[in-house]
Amino acid sequence: MFDYFDLVRELLDEVQQSEQESMERAAMLIADTIAGGRVLHYFAAGHSHMLGEEMFYRAGGLAPVNAIMEPSLMVSNGASKSSKLECLHGLAKVVLEESGIERGDVLMVASTSGVNAVPVEMAAEASKLGACVIGITSISASKATPLRNGSGRRLFELVDIVIDTHVPYGDAAIQVEGVAQKIAPLSTAIGVAIVNALVVRTVKILVERGIEPPIFTSANIPGGQEFNGALLKRYKHQIRAF
Repeated sequence: MFDYFDLVRELLDEVQQSEQESMERAAMLIADTIAGGRVLHYFAAGHSHMLGEEMFYRAGGLAPVNAIMEPSLMVSNGASKSSKLECLHGLAKVVLEESGIERGDVLMVASTSGVNAVPVEMAAEASKLGACVIGITSISASKATPLRNGSGRRLFELVDIVIDTHVPYGDAAIQVEGVAQKIAPLSTAIGVAIVNALVVRTVKILVERGIEPPIFTSANIPGGQEFNGALLKRYKHQIRAF
C-alpha cells in the first residue's frame, strides 16, 4: 500500500522542481488581490471541487476565498448527472453571472483533464470579464484527452497562469497485477498540496508587505468562533457561500 505514498512523493517533487515560477506568480497575484481588499474565487466541477473545499472556511486558511460550488456539478448530488452537466455548453456563463466575480478579480479554475465545456468556458468567460485566471491542470493528461468543448482549446491554453499537476493520463496511477484498471487517483493529493503551498506563500508575501494576513483559526478553540465571525463580516458581501 505504501507504493502510493512513494508515488505521491515523486510527483510532489516534480511539481516543486518545475512549477516554482508559476506558483510564485500565482501567489503574488493572490496577495495583490487580498491587499486590494478583494477575494480569491475558486471554481471546479466533479472531484476537483475538493480543492476549493480545502481552501474555503478552513482553520489555517485564508478568509477571503470565494469557493464557487455549483451543486449540479458535484458528484454527491448525482454522479452521472454531474459528469453530463460538466460538458454542457453555456452553463459556465450562468454560474459566472451568479458568482460575484468582477473585473480585476482573480479566479482559480481546476480541472485535471482541462477539456470539458464548463471549466474551459468558465476560464474563457472570466477572462472576457477582465478577471485574471489561474489554472490547475495536468498538461500531459490534457493533451492526451480528446476535447469535449466547442472552443477547440484546453484549460491550460486559456489561463493567465497555469500550474501543472503532472498527474498522469487517467489520473489513477497504480497497476495491480491481475487488475486491468489502474487504481489510486493522484489529482486530489497533488492539488491539495499545491493550493496549501500557495496559501503559505501568499501569507508570507502579505507579511513581507506589512499586511496582517486574514487567516481563519479553529472554531474548536476558545474564542475561535468569535474571531472567525469577525472575518466573515469583513468579506461577507463578496463571498456568496457565506
